[in-house]
Amino acid sequence: MAFVKAERKQAKLRLALCGVSGAGKTEGALKIAKGMGARKIAVIDTERGSAALYSDIVDFDMDIITPPFTPEKYIEKIREAEQRGYDVIIIDSLSHAWAGEGGILDMHGAETDASKSKNSYYAWRTVTPKHNALVEAMLQSSSHIIASMRSKTETIDSDVNGKKVPIKIGLAPIQREGMDYEFTVVLDIDKATHVYSSSKDRTRLFENKPAKITEKTGKDLIDWLMSGISFKQIADKYIEKINNSSSIEYLKKVFIEANQESSDVKNSEEFKEVVKAKDRRKLELSVNESDIEISKAA
Repeated sequence: MAFVKAERKQAKLRLALCGVSGAGKTEGALKIAKGMGARKIAVIDTERGSAALYSDIVDFDMDIITPPFTPEKYIEKIREAEQRGYDVIIIDSLSHAWAGEGGILDMHGAETDASKSKNSYYAWRTVTPKHNALVEAMLQSSSHIIASMRSKTETIDSDVNGKKVPIKIGLAPIQREGMDYEFTVVLDIDKATHVYSSSKDRTRLFENKPAKITEKTGKDLIDWLMSGISFKQIADKYIEKINNSSSIEYLKKVFIEANQESSDVKNSEEFKEVVKAKDRRKLELSVNESDIEISKAA
């Protein structure tokens, strides 16, 4: 492929909300989804249905995951929510897939114990693909994804009215190291103030702008996400190229380009139309090439 002008495309939200228990992650996620104007919101709940306590904020549907918290369960629920047309999928909480009962760490321990060598390093070869599959399910989702992650806590002494008072502060999220890199935005929420700070922000909406999560947070996010080139514009461009393909070899090149430019929206309806156009044109070209071969043989 040749170098082409870089243009920002419309995108699906990939947001992580991190904080200790009680920081306001679930409430914040629902306020953001409401502010985005979502028609249908699905909550994948691992907290014994506690998300229902916030049903006064916005209408949403909920499904509860119980132990074991395997990546496969999360993937199944994400796929189901996509198929049922939910605009926003809230995963509350993603930390259980890592450190919960039956999660990745438990799976790694079981794999290590079952091996002859008892080598924990080699056990990751079996477990890591399961974790990666969950990451891909979120990244490739046709829905907006908001995931909450619990933060590791540490107790420190703080001065309150001249007295030393122990308080809990949030540290890194309880997830595989580097998981935050997979998200477009990561907001860390302070329990005492419920004010967030951004530890990662590709939108540049929240840099050095600590605040509380409100519905406006969601509106600002959806406005930014939708301000790029639309999925339909991208799809229409490649459908035209596909329809004008004069050979199967050129068709392959065009579809590879479409795959690369649409890597984050492959489950969208627009990309499905690109695939249909490719299959249709491939059949037409195959018939034409077959006729030419028959003609040559005659």
